[in-house]
Amino acid sequence: MSDDAVPPAPAAQPRNPLHGLTLEAIVLALQAEYGWPGLNERIPLRCFESDPSVSSSLKFLRKTPWAREKVESLYLFMLRDQRRQQQGAAPR
Repeated sequence: MSDDAVPPAPAAQPRNPLHGLTLEAIVLALQAEYGWPGLNERIPLRCFESDPSVSSSLKFLRKTPWAREKVESLYLFMLRDQRRQQQGAAPR
């Protein structure tokens, strides 16, 4: 195998709602939806409670896999909840 070989392209993930999203985009969306106090109620983490900011949250979440999983899970819940509300508001 030569050094200039092209690595295989990553598999497409059309059914993965997190594919292509950055952690920063997820944190920003959650903060816009719930605010820092609401985020801390749902996932009690010090980075959401004490002097919260996007940058401090990202630093913590990138180092802490279990916390990142909780944040991603909350983001998926938020997306499902938003879809339910849109479907409920649509005229039948």
